[in-house]
Amino acid sequence: MGVLVTGGAGYIGSHMVLSLLEAGEEVVVLDNLSTGFRWAVPDQVKIVVGDVGDAEVVCSLLKRHAIDAIMHFAGSVVVPDSVKHPLAYYLNNTCNSRSLIQCAVKEGVRHFIFSSTAAVYGAPPAIPVSEDAPLKPISPYGSSKLMTEMILRDVALAHGLNYAALRYFNVAGADPRRRSGQSTPRATHLIKVALQTATGQRPYLEVFGTDYPTADGTCVRDYIHVTDLTGAHLAALNHLRKGAESLVLNCGYGRGFSVLEVIEAVKKVTGIDLAVRFGARRAGDPVALVADNHRIAHALNWIPRYDDLETIIGHAHAWELRILKHRLTD
Repeated sequence: MGVLVTGGAGYIGSHMVLSLLEAGEEVVVLDNLSTGFRWAVPDQVKIVVGDVGDAEVVCSLLKRHAIDAIMHFAGSVVVPDSVKHPLAYYLNNTCNSRSLIQCAVKEGVRHFIFSSTAAVYGAPPAIPVSEDAPLKPISPYGSSKLMTEMILRDVALAHGLNYAALRYFNVAGADPRRRSGQSTPRATHLIKVALQTATGQRPYLEVFGTDYPTADGTCVRDYIHVTDLTGAHLAALNHLRKGAESLVLNCGYGRGFSVLEVIEAVKKVTGIDLAVRFGARRAGDPVALVADNHRIAHALNWIPRYDDLETIIGHAHAWELRILKHRLTD
């Protein structure tokens, strides 16, 4: 049996492929390469270039490779972009996911792990936020992901599919062995952008909003190392394969850092005093998002290995230097 990784040539998906290979799994990647990179997929892994919304391609792939589990990472992820282009996000994140889930049911795939987001909570009234908090997304990105969670819930009841919806907080870092990392040149994630500034790829880092009701006026986020996140996915897969019940779980460390605190940590790790400019708030950005992670620790016995902001930044910095040296852009 095999595992299909959609978006497996992208940032998180490529790390997932590495973790699955290390666990001895047979892996197939489906990616349209719109934001992913063919070089990010190891040579021994079969990659199919195509869209998750193409039912004919997906159903054929599932049948041909005897897939028993799908890990679904493919999607659009930029919150402000979703505010500007909501229809594109509902197409890519919701409609295409529905098509993928339909193919899974048709071909008898039993296990489905979904890349969801803390954006489903919107602007939560209490921090840290638990899985039982009200679901009130404030961006089309969050809404598009929540709709897919709802589809999975209903399909699980109707067809016996068991699933895990993992609600990511802010994913950062890179493979400690520098085999993969965040490589999109126009990325919007804070740590990536800060490191691009520190390494001379951007002239300055813009901070969006300094008037939030936080200690220093900037947004607060919970940063999780990408390798710890893939570890959570492996634990979820093992859980589902044992016939256990479906899960909805937060993926975060339970501790938040402000934008300015992250910038100071980047300066410390790199030794570079990067240029910073201050701008207005962005649409769709909540004040703070910090995970209550007690449920994932209990349900999956998940124990993070890289729960340290400077370690996360250090691994991301090492990857950024590798990109610059080898020009990994194709």
